[in-house]
Amino acid sequence: MGNIILLLIFSYLIGSIPFSLLIGKIFYKVDLREHGSGNIGTTNTFRILGKKAGIVVLILDIFKGALPVYITILLAMDIHIFIPGLVSALGHVYPIFLKFRGGKAVATGGGAVLAYNPIVFIILVSAFLITLKLSKFVSLSSIVATVVLIVLSLFLQDPLFMAFAIVLGFVVIIRHISNMKRIKDGTESKITFM
Repeated sequence: MGNIILLLIFSYLIGSIPFSLLIGKIFYKVDLREHGSGNIGTTNTFRILGKKAGIVVLILDIFKGALPVYITILLAMDIHIFIPGLVSALGHVYPIFLKFRGGKAVATGGGAVLAYNPIVFIILVSAFLITLKLSKFVSLSSIVATVVLIVLSLFLQDPLFMAFAIVLGFVVIIRHISNMKRIKDGTESKITFM
């Protein structure tokens, strides 16, 4: 039990690491919270710091969701393998290092899904990219991928994963409500590189 608690604490803390903020401040002398959407997620990193920083942050945010799941598998711990990834995603959304004001859990949650089931991850990325190509809205693409995750979880015959997918989906959708309002009002930023 002690090892599981340590794993969950580790998962939360690694999820809480604001890689975009660190990269922005260290390499670009920019605080992402003061630019663009003010969000510390991957999308704002791409918009403010550019593709190179955006790709690095994307990889790191995916990694911090995947690592706790891989550790759980490697150590054969007596806990559902997706739980530490979910905790890491929640750490990304509510980071202790930033007064619990973080990102939207898309990349970190995606990393947890990647480690849990790579085929599901590929389907989610495909849904995300197709929606992004058609709509040019990252927020809408994130929500579509989240809904696809919830639907896919119904077919995996893993009731616990289904519950966790619904929790993760709920968090991602709630974090994007303001984006949906901006899409409705015609004020949401579109991407220009697809």
